[in-house]
Amino acid sequence: MWQAISYYGALAIQSLVGVVGIRLYEEPRFDIVGSLKNGIEIRRYDPRLAVEVEIAQVGDAGRDEAFRLLFAYIAGANRTSALANERVAMTVPVEVRVGERIAMTVPVQVIDPGAAGAMRFYLPAKFTRDTAPAPTDARVRLVATPIETIAVLRYSGSGADGPQRCRELVAGLPGSPWQPVGEPYTLSYDAPFTLPFARRNEAAVRVFSP
Repeated sequence: MWQAISYYGALAIQSLVGVVGIRLYEEPRFDIVGSLKNGIEIRRYDPRLAVEVEIAQVGDAGRDEAFRLLFAYIAGANRTSALANERVAMTVPVEVRVGERIAMTVPVQVIDPGAAGAMRFYLPAKFTRDTAPAPTDARVRLVATPIETIAVLRYSGSGADGPQRCRELVAGLPGSPWQPVGEPYTLSYDAPFTLPFARRNEAAVRVFSP
């Protein structure tokens, strides 16, 4: 019981200070390996572990359901090797990959109606594939991300302009040493109730340097 009180108490404090953009959550570590004049930053991330849920439908309802399933996992809808539930600390960012596909020659935009996307919570660094609690809901899965280099473009606001920011990110890479690989996605670092001007959002895409 006291563990539950402590866990939710910590979340309440983190949420309270998060209103003004103060972040107490763990964030994956990265090294900055480059930056472009248009504000794009190039980061290299070590291998990471995440829990992921497919977004079943396009729009806010699908994202809300995915968030609910992921939050339920970190709040105890999981099972350790000892068959016990474990509460997992909240981390940032929350990663959202939508079904919108953006061509490399922007602003051409192709919509793939068959893919609503996916949402990820990254787990605290202390967990490995062997030690992370197993999800009890089949819709939640553990995914391992290898070392990767990512280009990011930071922006504030509600995050509703994520697709536009993704287009700006991809359009800002030609002429640089970095080429995009795969589709861009968004990273969110704050709760919906954080004041818009204090929010941290990022458009991101995996890149390589030929």
